[in-house]
Amino acid sequence: MTVQAEPVLVAGLIEVCRATIAENSDHLCALDRAIGDGDHGTNMRRGCEAVSAEGKSLSSLPFPEAVEKIGLTLVMSVGGAAGPLYGTLLMEIGRELRKSEEKADFSLVLKQAIDAVARRGRAHAGDKTLLDVLYPVHAALAKRSPLGDIARKAERSASRTADMKAMRGRAAYLGDRSIGHVDPGASSCALLTTAICRYLGENRP
Repeated sequence: MTVQAEPVLVAGLIEVCRATIAENSDHLCALDRAIGDGDHGTNMRRGCEAVSAEGKSLSSLPFPEAVEKIGLTLVMSVGGAAGPLYGTLLMEIGRELRKSEEKADFSLVLKQAIDAVARRGRAHAGDKTLLDVLYPVHAALAKRSPLGDIARKAERSASRTADMKAMRGRAAYLGDRSIGHVDPGASSCALLTTAICRYLGENRP
């Protein structure tokens, strides 16, 4: 899967992500209140709004540079662990795409970026984090699954974090009491993945 993006597509992706987080901000905060600080939805909304405010200039950049700058904006504007993790994901995607230009296989680029997130968060699959959505999404993408299947994989993977014991972040202090609660980072990741897949399905270049 190679990557090409027109400015209108970048602008559309920014807006659909902003709208999705805005619509689900209260839900994400409720998930986070159960095992964290209760501010994940607020933090994510602030980050998406900061990206949206730069939407015009971002959409005028080459796609790799736009993605990298979006990541930097999230690092600077999203509080908690989410900013560095989402920021690392996007900055690494942008850097890898810029290295390989338009011939990049996005599944390989995504895998490298996810591994960078794992290193940044010192986390692994099964630790009850957004990685428990990102790795299954990558596996589906590598198999060239349809966008709808990738979205469903993301949603199911987020739901499965309820059965996991948190091993990283504030939730880890709860130990076994973290079991039974969906990880808020995994949930926001699934929401964004689903929104992106739906948008690309409706607006494929």
